Amino acid sequence: MEVILLERIERLGAMGDVVTVKPGFARNFLFPQKKALRANKDNKAVFESKRAELEATNIKRRGEAEVVAKKMEGLKLIIVRQAGEGGQLYGSVSARDIGDALKEQGYAIDRSAQVLLNAPVKTLGTFKTAVRLHPEVKVDVDFTIARSIEEANQKVAQAADLLERTEDAAKLMGECEEAAADEGEEETAA
Repeated sequence: MEVILLERIERLGAMGDVVTVKPGFARNFLFPQKKALRANKDNKAVFESKRAELEATNIKRRGEAEVVAKKMEGLKLIIVRQAGEGGQLYGSVSARDIGDALKEQGYAIDRSAQVLLNAPVKTLGTFKTAVRLHPEVKVDVDFTIARSIEEANQKVAQAADLLERTEDAAKLMGECEEAAADEGEEETAA
């Protein structure tokens, strides 16, 4: 079935594109959420007449999403869960839990559609997931799953220390490579 997209849809196309999709996807997702129209003569004419309005609305929504994305930069969530001795959670942390934690922080997030967690997390630790604020705007959010707030703060401090040591090692490695390159140039000059 051919449809006209009314907004950018990842892995499908941009606004105004005529794409072929399976009928069930169109009937159950695209049409009810007003993300597409059937591609026929009448709808093409309607789309072209409303194109400027749709593009203006899209730009406004993208701008709002970019402002929220800047506020969310560097956001670190802490999720407290019960776990066994080996770090295995009793249950799991899903996109819904991350969405709820974001709402507690004051962000209006549709947890099922916007939190892009591939699979539920079933262990303690620090993880990263993407949050889609707009079809064209994504932001990465770090979250730590721990047995208590104190444990989470300790894990975050350990992760920051490890990152700092990794950056120092990379810097040292770069300096060593430069020194080796300088020695190589001196030997070829002699």
